[in-house]
Amino acid sequence: MLKKRDIHDSHALYEHIVHPDVFPFVRQKASSFEEYLFLTKQTIEAEERGELISRTILDEWGSPIGTISLFDIQDKAGFLGTWLGKPYHGKGYNKLAKDAFFHELFYELDIETIFLRIRKQNVRSTKAAQKLPYVVNANETRASLLEQINNGEDLFNLFEITKDLYTFYTYHHSLEADEHQLKEA
Repeated sequence: MLKKRDIHDSHALYEHIVHPDVFPFVRQKASSFEEYLFLTKQTIEAEERGELISRTILDEWGSPIGTISLFDIQDKAGFLGTWLGKPYHGKGYNKLAKDAFFHELFYELDIETIFLRIRKQNVRSTKAAQKLPYVVNANETRASLLEQINNGEDLFNLFEITKDLYTFYTYHHSLEADEHQLKEA
């Protein structure tokens, strides 16, 4: 489902990124394949320096279909950035990728907080974030951070996922699944 970023996946990913339903919401915009190749190389190098964590999202056949990254890492926290190619929207890949990525971040890489910075005009992503039971609206609790991210042209809502809340949710969810299996047995 996820693998470390690889320069060899760039062509397939670039084909997805240029779609008009995807491109406006991608953090690392590239106007050509060569530029995307360069950005991918920079991403791999930035991960080696500990500045970000980035993975390629794969479909069930191992084909690259998007990326998921944690940018601007400081004090065991960072900002989530994720995108999927248009043919994969609404098919459950986003949830699977986030579950795998959050598990890696929280339990293997010692991240404590994941922030979601979602453009106010991006209704689809806002609704998706609000559906997740471990996501908290942080517009008021992190007002100074919200002010920092809203200093440009775009306006954002800020959401937060903490390791504790995610752990509570996954533990509670696994208990419910275990209880359900016992009832069926």
